[in-house]
Amino acid sequence: MADAPRDIERLIELMARLPGLGPRSARRAVLHMLKKREAVMAPLAQALAQVALSAKDCSICGNISTSDPCPICTDPRRATGEICVVETVSDLWAMERGQSYRGRYHVLGGTLSALDAVGPDDLRIPALIDRVGKEGTTEVILALNATVDGATTAHYIADALDPTGVTVTSLAQGVPIGGELDYLDDGTIGAALKARRRV
Repeated sequence: MADAPRDIERLIELMARLPGLGPRSARRAVLHMLKKREAVMAPLAQALAQVALSAKDCSICGNISTSDPCPICTDPRRATGEICVVETVSDLWAMERGQSYRGRYHVLGGTLSALDAVGPDDLRIPALIDRVGKEGTTEVILALNATVDGATTAHYIADALDPTGVTVTSLAQGVPIGGELDYLDDGTIGAALKARRRV
């Protein structure tokens, strides 16, 4: 940004790294915050500092919360014997927005990918298999994105869980091929969850 002080340029560069923001969008956002320092910038800076200190990864499911274990894992009403497996925390939050699922979750942290050299040990797959044995799980719901890597990961998990005897299902109708959970509306997620099928 021409003629801007270095600290403002640095802020624009950092904002431009956020998903959905490029240099122009970041510049507009920073200029807006500078115009509304007390109403927008100061509270945002305070919230960012607070979350940087308080956010934790749940050691059980991989969710991000301010406590470990997270409130979902510690809620006794959610001990249904079901574990819903998702790729990312944003997928977990998308499922929660739909309010169709009342069990517990497991965040993998991505999908298997030969091109990116991501194997089972790079994800939270071993932790999932361990949980199924320890928690008396009756069903594992694979709520993975409908992509090639998502399908590959689903088949790997189903094969790995086969010796445990647990029922493995996946989301069915409602999730389009190539679709990602975080971009689906709540009704679509609810319909897909209700129509899940055995893998």
